[in-house]
Amino acid sequence: MTRMTPSEAFVETMAAHGVDTIFGIMGSAFMDAMDIFEPAGIELVPVVHEQGAAHMADGFSRISGRHGVVIGQNGPGISNCVTAIAAAFWAHSPVVIVTPETGTMGIGLGGFQEANQLPMFEEFTKYQGHVNNEHRMAELTGRCFDRALSEMGPTQLNIPRDRFYGDIDVEIPKPQLLDRGPGGERTLNEAADLLAQATFPVMISGGGVVMGDAMAPTIALAERLGCPVVNSYLHNDSFPASHPQWCGPLGYQGSKAAMRLIARADVVLALGTRLGPFGTLPQHGLDYWPDEAKIIQVDADATMLGLVKRIDVGICGDAGAAAVALTQRLAGRELVCDATRAQRAAEIAADKADWEAELDEWIHETDDFSVDMIKQAAEETYNWMHPRQVLRELEKSMPERVMVSTDIGNINSVANSYLRFEEPRSFLAPMSWGNCGYALPTMIGAKKAAPDRPAVAYAGDGAWAMSMVETMTAVRHNIPVTAVVFHNRQWGAEKKNQVDFYGRRFVAGELDGGENWSEAAQAMGAEGVRVNQLEDVGPALERAIDAQMNGGRTTIIEAMCTMELGDPFRKDALKRPVRFLDKYGEYT
Repeated sequence: MTRMTPSEAFVETMAAHGVDTIFGIMGSAFMDAMDIFEPAGIELVPVVHEQGAAHMADGFSRISGRHGVVIGQNGPGISNCVTAIAAAFWAHSPVVIVTPETGTMGIGLGGFQEANQLPMFEEFTKYQGHVNNEHRMAELTGRCFDRALSEMGPTQLNIPRDRFYGDIDVEIPKPQLLDRGPGGERTLNEAADLLAQATFPVMISGGGVVMGDAMAPTIALAERLGCPVVNSYLHNDSFPASHPQWCGPLGYQGSKAAMRLIARADVVLALGTRLGPFGTLPQHGLDYWPDEAKIIQVDADATMLGLVKRIDVGICGDAGAAAVALTQRLAGRELVCDATRAQRAAEIAADKADWEAELDEWIHETDDFSVDMIKQAAEETYNWMHPRQVLRELEKSMPERVMVSTDIGNINSVANSYLRFEEPRSFLAPMSWGNCGYALPTMIGAKKAAPDRPAVAYAGDGAWAMSMVETMTAVRHNIPVTAVVFHNRQWGAEKKNQVDFYGRRFVAGELDGGENWSEAAQAMGAEGVRVNQLEDVGPALERAIDAQMNGGRTTIIEAMCTMELGDPFRKDALKRPVRFLDKYGEYT
């Protein structure tokens, strides 16, 4: 036992867990601990808004595989983090949010910046530690960091501000690093038997492959089966795009090749994925989920097995360890699908070629509204580009080892068809939470974790305005990134519903205020470039990446796009309106 202050115990425990970066805004509630961050080797990265700090912690953890840490002032500083912690929860990110709280002698008196902070995060954390006694500071701090990794999600450490002070005798706990196994013998054997008997197996490579650093064993298993490999929704980095068996993502705005191939499956191996509702819904007019197929699901969280889709075999285990165990069970064994390996390879190649050709020809959206918007742009002689063309040009110019984050919105979702990666921990999206303002701060955190990798964020102009101020964080603290702002002057995703269901009665969907986001970027100290010619898109990205990697400069590329819109998020989410009162009779 060593005599120290609770602040020292808190900081020493974080250091024992390898913490070297914390995102947040300084505050008196934790200043005694903050004062000794530097000698402990911990950098506090000051942000503009605490939501950005929590997103940065999320991006940091998803790219590094380590803890992301966020801290702020009690009350409003902490409540600002709720949205971003929810995003981290759905991304299974090991983020630790430290929430200094009103002092114990003032709780319940309605004092300055007082709030009951534990209920705020109850739904979006795997564990909540409350330091009710300063002698437990190291214990509860260590537990929050251990649980974030073992439970695969955010945890909260709530510390009344007076608990940082005093004298305590404490032993700093060592991190608990848990091994994850492949699953049970019975279920692994059942899965191997199903795969051996399959005529057209298909693998879904999910987020568990990325989080478990399991790319190599996943590739080995896929090659043993010779099967198509599709990415689960928003995990386009879970299998290398250059591999001949890669077919692209399922789900919203995904790959038609992936959907057509999985529709033929008689056995599906869902490796490291919860098979979430939004990642398996019909798309492009294809209801592709193979209801008659046998489904094998591997997930480290037993509560996810069979939750969304009916399954035949559920394996509670690590994706990588399960892939190794299944490959071992199939080694030297004759598989039914071995006889058709060449034929299936040809089918995979043909479906992929058809989809790539369709993307090349899919210059713009063809629905009536989009066509009208294209005509309007031509009549007004604006040099506006088709979003799909912009996305294709960006794809062609992406550097090696790039990390890309996408915000939520219409163009960002369409980007799902165009984002391909060669290595894991490359693609960051707000997952099922779907919050705006995600892409830029998350990519700043990712860049902090991997400064040697190119970092690119995509955002629509609506979502961009929510978090663009974090450009100043990137500039002030030398964390250079590149952002592409798709300027189409509308809340596109929701406006699409007004097109399809509400007779083009646009309420609160327009964002045409004459903003110039490139000039705003320059005002914040970054490079700002406005692009309105398609041939300039690729060179603009290449120059921005060069400025980022070789000049340490942040660049905001403003891409001027037409107001055309892709498919809505959910065609089944709304119905044609019915009105009974005469005054609303025309609103149908």
